[in-house]
Amino acid sequence: MLRAWLGEHLPGNWRQRQRDGGEAAFVEFQHAWFEQLKSVGLLVPHWPVECGGGGFSADQQAVLHTELAAAGAPRLQLHFVSLYHTAATLLRFGDDAQRTRWLGGILDGDVWCQGFSEPDAGSDLGSLRTRAVAVDGGFLVTGQKVWTSIGTEAQWCLLLARTGEEGSRTRGITLFAMAMDSPGLTVRTIRQSTGVDEFCELFLDGVFISSECVIGKVGEGWAAAHATLITERGLTTLELTARLSSAVEWAERDFAAGRLIGTDPLSTALTLGQVRAEVDGVMAFAQQFLERATHGEAHVAEASALKLLYSDVLQRSLDRLAQIAGLESYRDGELLQGAGWETGHWALDFINAGSWTIAGGASEVLRDVIAEQLLGLPRRVTRA
Repeated sequence: MLRAWLGEHLPGNWRQRQRDGGEAAFVEFQHAWFEQLKSVGLLVPHWPVECGGGGFSADQQAVLHTELAAAGAPRLQLHFVSLYHTAATLLRFGDDAQRTRWLGGILDGDVWCQGFSEPDAGSDLGSLRTRAVAVDGGFLVTGQKVWTSIGTEAQWCLLLARTGEEGSRTRGITLFAMAMDSPGLTVRTIRQSTGVDEFCELFLDGVFISSECVIGKVGEGWAAAHATLITERGLTTLELTARLSSAVEWAERDFAAGRLIGTDPLSTALTLGQVRAEVDGVMAFAQQFLERATHGEAHVAEASALKLLYSDVLQRSLDRLAQIAGLESYRDGELLQGAGWETGHWALDFINAGSWTIAGGASEVLRDVIAEQLLGLPRRVTRA
């Protein structure tokens, strides 16, 4: 059914439309694809049926993302935080009123961003300094966030702020839903090496957030943030690995047809075999992890291991594929159509992959989490 529907409704030349039409064209296209998926029940297959979702199992979700990737279908980059991170957090920690209000808004097209990282507290969220002070009816929040994806287009933000003492680390952190049109909030874009400005900085100067917008309990936002991160590293990895697998499949087809030989056919064949084995391993790990997460059995350290593995494999794979493609990878051409992991352009995808050992949790910090929480090693002590 999915293959037949994609054959009839997959938008033509969508990569060029998103890339060449500017931000307005990108946003318009993303909303249109959102509505198409919603019309056939494929927008939130991972949500429970009672919340308007499809109730898909982990295996069914893997099949869905594999087929979308194989067809070269676009990702819902604009709505990704809304559909995955925010929804997972609300389903576990939100109250009935919050789920009705915000899940309904997401299905109507509301865009969310994520205000976790700060200039001095990226992967180490326990060091965050954004402060929320209790006042009548809510909180006044002051601080700064960075690397906030699609902040200029979002209506809401999942925001972490400290409501306890400075030295309490993970205790005393609260999770809020912040309206992006709040007085006192300034959003500034960050231009990346790929030429896009997807990321933003958020400057909060006494932003008022109502008590009704506290997700979970005051001071217990760390647990809610873990739920968000587990979802980010589970569903995100599953979807993106399916797309990476599809990119490898395109490369394998081009090699078999004599269009992607590299400098030496035997060396290229061995390289493609190595890439295929590593990508398939990540996909199997992601499916296993998602199954455990669906039943509430996944640990944040396992999520760290999955994210660490995916980041390394992604960078190695795109590095190898870009080298095989050679100079052809630096321009659009028949060889590359449909082959890319994200943009359809090997060189841009390779550049973009460089951020993945930092974004969503730096690899060095993830290794510490794995060492301490999975392997039981003593906490690293840093001496001045």
